[in-house]
Amino acid sequence: MSSPELGSEQQALVDALEAEHAAVFGYGVVAAFADPARANAVAEDTAAHRARRDATIEALRAASVEPPVAAPGYTVPFPVIDAASAAQLAEQIESDTAIAWRSVVERARSEATRATAVDALTEAALRAARWRQSRGVVPSVAFPGQP
Repeated sequence: MSSPELGSEQQALVDALEAEHAAVFGYGVVAAFADPARANAVAEDTAAHRARRDATIEALRAASVEPPVAAPGYTVPFPVIDAASAAQLAEQIESDTAIAWRSVVERARSEATRATAVDALTEAALRAARWRQSRGVVPSVAFPGQP
């Protein structure tokens, strides 16, 4: 949701924060259904999104922008009923966050924000590739963060 008083960079960060809030929630669903052999990967990915969320909150506060709080719940894009659909959801979460961070890269005014966004986009793309590979899908995304 766009806010007229925010600059382009700040709005992109707000949007990325909202994607990170959703990612943390989504990984809770993934954890409930994931293959137990993937528990460490789920925990690491969840921790990465929590850290990115917290850093984004701090960046927004430093820019005197009130960060949005997480919603009480989020809707997942498809039913998650087993380990395969949990892995598919993890891949979707990474794709969604990559899209949000790519927007920050495009709209960043400061070098520091752009560097943070490039790191976040890269990390999401690597996690998405790992989840695709775990599902037997050949990683074939030419430009991460594009829908």
